Amino acid sequence: MKLILLGPPGAGKGTQAARLMEKHGIPQLSTGDMLRAAVKAGTPVGLQAKAVMEAGGLVSDEIVVGIIADRMEEADARKGFILDGFPRTVAQAQALDAMLATKAMKLDGIVELKVDEGALMARIEKRAAETVAAGGVVRADDNPEAFKKRLVAYREQTAPVSAYYASRGALKTVDGMASIDDVTRAINAALVG
Repeated sequence: MKLILLGPPGAGKGTQAARLMEKHGIPQLSTGDMLRAAVKAGTPVGLQAKAVMEAGGLVSDEIVVGIIADRMEEADARKGFILDGFPRTVAQAQALDAMLATKAMKLDGIVELKVDEGALMARIEKRAAETVAAGGVVRADDNPEAFKKRLVAYREQTAPVSAYYASRGALKTVDGMASIDDVTRAINAALVG
């Protein structure tokens, strides 16, 4: 099972990815984790990424796709994987498609968790308030202002990826506002349908 999970920050992709990993015995491929691992391992692509990062630049789509291509070859990913947080742009989606074609692979599913952004904002604000009330420190990504910026970036850069896959008839949408269990059931149904 080779999947992409799409949706804005806070939509529940991580929660659903964990459930899919358990059900299918496949890894979740995080581009950040893969970049750090490739740099640490000193792979050719990792060395390229390290040079760019040390110079303060953003790692190119070509390097990121190269790291994903390398990661797909590892034993635990041979029977499948979940991409969450990638592709972030239409250019990355096109590069991923090209790379998969060279490996004679295809995706089994592209699932978007559709959510109400206003409800997400309210959820983040409530979580932040509860954390402060309990004497805790609000995580950077649970800060309502930071979350608003992440939503804007998502709308501008990543939301068009859904349209890209929809135009190819490959996108399945699921109501991400439903209960966690209902979302899991809907994703499982979308992947069989």
